Amino acid sequence: MKGGLVVDSGFIYEEEKHLTVLKTSLFFANDGFTVYDCKGQLVFRVDSYGPDTRDTGEVVLMDAHGRCLLTRPSLHQRWEGYLGERRERQKPIFSVRRSSIIRRCSVAVEVYGNPGEEYQIEGSFANRCCTIFNAQKESVAEIRRKVDVSTNVVLGKDVFSLCLKPGVDGAFAMGLVLVLDQMNGDDYVDGGAEVHPAAEE
Repeated sequence: MKGGLVVDSGFIYEEEKHLTVLKTSLFFANDGFTVYDCKGQLVFRVDSYGPDTRDTGEVVLMDAHGRCLLTRPSLHQRWEGYLGERRERQKPIFSVRRSSIIRRCSVAVEVYGNPGEEYQIEGSFANRCCTIFNAQKESVAEIRRKVDVSTNVVLGKDVFSLCLKPGVDGAFAMGLVLVLDQMNGDDYVDGGAEVHPAAEE
């Protein structure tokens, strides 16, 4: 499968990869995440910077060693991703827009500099259940509720799985997770319905 946009080729895997994403901040103070592989090794971490992360701060995706891979500005109702540390007048590598206003999340991802490359995200990020499709309608990544295999209990929404298909850049997929989290937060600020959808569990 053609992987598409590459933020960092070091996070492209030959086999399907399952990552565990832990949201380390449950409130608006910042947008922290840590991401681990199946062996418990740290893969990514996410921190936010700025006095007000919902307006003027930035959320930065880093590798396990603290190297900046992607920056997501925290601008209300603007959803973009920038390669590395964002610089003045730098152009984004992708942007995300709503493709419909419905209870279940449906958004389109536009990739700049590569005509014809686009993605569609369908499902409900608020419920941690959505799929990222490429332009060929192939699933390239999935976000799922995390299940404790020892007890078969579904964990809370602050812990979820990111399943990557072979050839897909995990850093790009995690960048989309950051944008979806921002969109979910914007809905909360606006009183939108997607933060509190009808229970599906």
